[in-house]
Amino acid sequence: MSLNYHHLHYFWSVARFGGVSAAARELHTGAATISTQIKQLEASLGHPLFIRRGKGMDLTEDGRTAFLYADRIFGLGLELTEALEGRSQMPLRVGVADVMPKLLVHHLLEPALDLDEPVRLVCEEGHPDELLAALAVHRLDLVLSDAPIPTHVDVRAYNHVLGECAIALFATSELGRTYGGDLPASLHEAPFLLPGPRTALRRALDHWFEDAGFSPHIVGEFDDGALLKVFGQAGRGVFAGPNAIADAICANYGLERIGIVEDRTERFFAITGERRLHHPVVKAICEAAKERIFV
Repeated sequence: MSLNYHHLHYFWSVARFGGVSAAARELHTGAATISTQIKQLEASLGHPLFIRRGKGMDLTEDGRTAFLYADRIFGLGLELTEALEGRSQMPLRVGVADVMPKLLVHHLLEPALDLDEPVRLVCEEGHPDELLAALAVHRLDLVLSDAPIPTHVDVRAYNHVLGECAIALFATSELGRTYGGDLPASLHEAPFLLPGPRTALRRALDHWFEDAGFSPHIVGEFDDGALLKVFGQAGRGVFAGPNAIADAICANYGLERIGIVEDRTERFFAITGERRLHHPVVKAICEAAKERIFV
């Protein structure tokens, strides 16, 4: 079977822009032309790539696989064009697990932009399983996560520990005066903001509550860590975060660190397809994490 890359480009464009009409506008061609060539691509591959739902189009499972490869193919083509035009930047495609603290991600990735060679960061946020699937087909160079590769995920990838730190507790100064005394006893029935149950931090806190024998008043649970901190900034409760970025959390949200969770830590991981790191930007990120953040 000979793959028609012209047809593949039309397919890639439709998937990127969300529909035939949008892709037609971007490519300055007719919608009928695009539809015809996608049908020819599906026929040559022997698999449907889209499911038509009213006016919209969703990728099938085979379509998602095809898109991963097409995205890599045409992304490399763009890099080639830029390199030949003298605008070359070293690309770094990073998958960020949606449970990762965004302030920490910023601190981890910032050294990549300080290298002598220009780097173009491409960050994709999502569920760790989906990011690991993208890593497996080389659409990502690196995945940042708060947990190692799950045992149920069958991918050839490797965990690299970025570092480990204590878990700090944060609150407004008013809440700190009320509940920041004799920890953890002073936190009994204190208003608490918790991360979602998928996070390693949440599991650590649940075990801490049980082992320390106290019950906070759970005001809210948040999958979005940034939203949780906004509620903390508004004085709605105490919350936990990595002690490694405690100063940044306090400065950005006007909060105080009121204590440390005893005998509990957080670990963070760089997951790559390499057992030994060779990508120069990934190496720089991992080295800077150990030297500057998780000291």
